[in-house]
Amino acid sequence: MDIEVKDKAPQQQRARQKEANPQQEKESLEDEMHKVLEEARMVLPGIQALFGFQTMAVFNNRFEGIGDTCKLAYLVALGLLVLAMGLLMTPAAYNRLAERGQVSRRMINLSSNLITVGMFPLMLAFAIDVYVVVVAAVDQQASGIWAAIATVLLLAGLWFLFPLVKKQRS
Repeated sequence: MDIEVKDKAPQQQRARQKEANPQQEKESLEDEMHKVLEEARMVLPGIQALFGFQTMAVFNNRFEGIGDTCKLAYLVALGLLVLAMGLLMTPAAYNRLAERGQVSRRMINLSSNLITVGMFPLMLAFAIDVYVVVVAAVDQQASGIWAAIATVLLLAGLWFLFPLVKKQRS
């Protein structure tokens, strides 16, 4: 795939940056864009698997036995999952339709932001699914709520807090 790079840094500038900090190297826009799209590709199979399990659950006999609150929560989680999937797939569609064959800093920033924002509804969908499963398993709504809160805290810590702390320390 030939990609035209709009504002690629000259080779000399990259060499100076590498000399200034040999631990880090500035990526070309093309390499950075490939990484952004690859990150989205890494998350999508998990979303697709979860979406498949969620759509199959409705046809399970056990689904009829869960309460209305759990059914509503399940539908909210399904909607959040669709939103996450859409946000994570948008960079690839945008690349194909709006900036075909080109890479720009604007496109990389937009794609990175869409992927980051897409992780929020994904985190909430996971937490709500945990809530539904725990309530169905132990028949205690409070346990489901605590499990969902724990899920949000765990995923927020791993997906957002940990990277931000590491970035500040660098």
